[in-house]
Amino acid sequence: MSDSQSGEAGAQPQSADSVHPLVRVGAAWTWRLLVLFAGLLALGYVVSTLDVVVIPVALALLLAAFLMPLVDRLNGRGVPRSAAVLIAVVGAIGIVGAILSFVVQQFVEGLPDLSDQFTTSVTKAQEWLTEGPLHFSDDQIHHAGDNVVKAIQSNQEALTSGALTTATVIGEIFAGAFLTLFTLVFFLYGGDQVWEFVTRIVPRSTRSRVRLAGRQGFNSLVHYTRATVAVAAVDAIGIGAGLAILGVPLALPLASLVFIGAFIPIVGAFVTGFLAVLVALVTKGLLTALIVLGIIIGIMQLEGHVLQPLLLGRAVRLHPLAVVLAITTGIVLAGIVGGLLAVPIVAFLNTAIRSLCASDDDAAEEVYESLARSDPSIPLFPATPDEPDGPPGGGPAPPRD
Repeated sequence: MSDSQSGEAGAQPQSADSVHPLVRVGAAWTWRLLVLFAGLLALGYVVSTLDVVVIPVALALLLAAFLMPLVDRLNGRGVPRSAAVLIAVVGAIGIVGAILSFVVQQFVEGLPDLSDQFTTSVTKAQEWLTEGPLHFSDDQIHHAGDNVVKAIQSNQEALTSGALTTATVIGEIFAGAFLTLFTLVFFLYGGDQVWEFVTRIVPRSTRSRVRLAGRQGFNSLVHYTRATVAVAAVDAIGIGAGLAILGVPLALPLASLVFIGAFIPIVGAFVTGFLAVLVALVTKGLLTALIVLGIIIGIMQLEGHVLQPLLLGRAVRLHPLAVVLAITTGIVLAGIVGGLLAVPIVAFLNTAIRSLCASDDDAAEEVYESLARSDPSIPLFPATPDEPDGPPGGGPAPPRD
C-alpha cells in the first residue's frame, strides 16, 4: 500500500473523530426521529384516506367497551351470547333514540315561545340602540338589516351548494352509523377471536405480550367509558337543576345536550352549556344568563378538581394537561369525532405501551394493577425523583434493581 493510500485511510477515522460527540449523538437522534415522524405521517395519511372506515370502527370499539360488561354479565347468567349482544345493542339504541327524540320534541314544542321571546329581545335591543347611550338612528339599524339580507341573497348559490354538501354528509353519517353498528355486533360477540386473528402477524416470541397489552388497553377503555358516563350524568344533573330553578325554558333538553356533550371531557359540557347561556340571555335577560354561566363554571370546576381525579383519573391515569392536549389535537385533526376519540386513544396507548415495556407477563399484570388501583392524586411521573441521586455523604449512588 502506498503512503498516499495509507494517509487517506488514516484520514477517514480522523475526520470522523473530529466531530464532537454531542453532534454525533444529535445526528443519530435526528435521523431516528425523522424516520419515526415519517412513519407517523404515513399512518396519518392512511387514516385520513380511510376515515370513512377508521372512524366507525373506532366508535364501535368505544361502544363495545361500554357494553361489554353488560354482555358478559348476561352471558354469565345463562343468556346465550347472541341474545345478550342483541339485548345490549337494542337497549342502547333505544335509550339514545329516546334521549334524542325527547330533545328534538321539546325544542320543537318550545320553539314558538322561544321565537317570540327572541323577537321581544331583538326589539328591546333595537330600542336600547336607538334610545340608549349609543343613539343609533332607525335608518342605520334598518340599513344594517338590509345589508344582511343582501349578503344572504348574493350568497344564495353558495348556501345552496352548502345544503347539497350537507345532504351528502347526512348520507355519509347514515353509512357510518350502519358500519359502526355492524362492527359493534361482531366486537361484542367475538372480540377476543378478532383480536387473536389480528395479532397473528406478530412474531410468536412476542405474540402473547401484544395480546395481553391489547386486552389491558381495552380494559382501560371499559373503565374510561364508565367514568365518563358518571361525569356526564353529574354535569347534566347540576346544570339542568340550575336551569330549572332559574326558570329557564327547555331546561330538560338542554341538560340532555349537556349529558351528550360531556362525553368529550373538559370542553364538551362547557360548549353545550354555553347554549343554555344563550337561551337564558334571550328569555330571561343578562342577569340570569350570567348566573347560568356561573353555574356552568362551577360545575366545570367540580369536574376538573373532583370528578376528573376521582373517576377519570382513577380509570385512565392521565394528567389533565395530556387530556386537554389530546382533545385539542383530535379536534384539529378530525373535528368533533376526533375530540371524542382522542382521550380513549391516549388512554389505550398509555396502558398498552406500559404493559409492553414490562419485563414479563407477570410484570405487565402488575403494571396494569398499579394503574387501576393507585391513588390518582399521585402523579405518574413526578417532577422530583423519589430517591436522591446519591447518599447524604455525596458518594456514588447505590445501584437500583
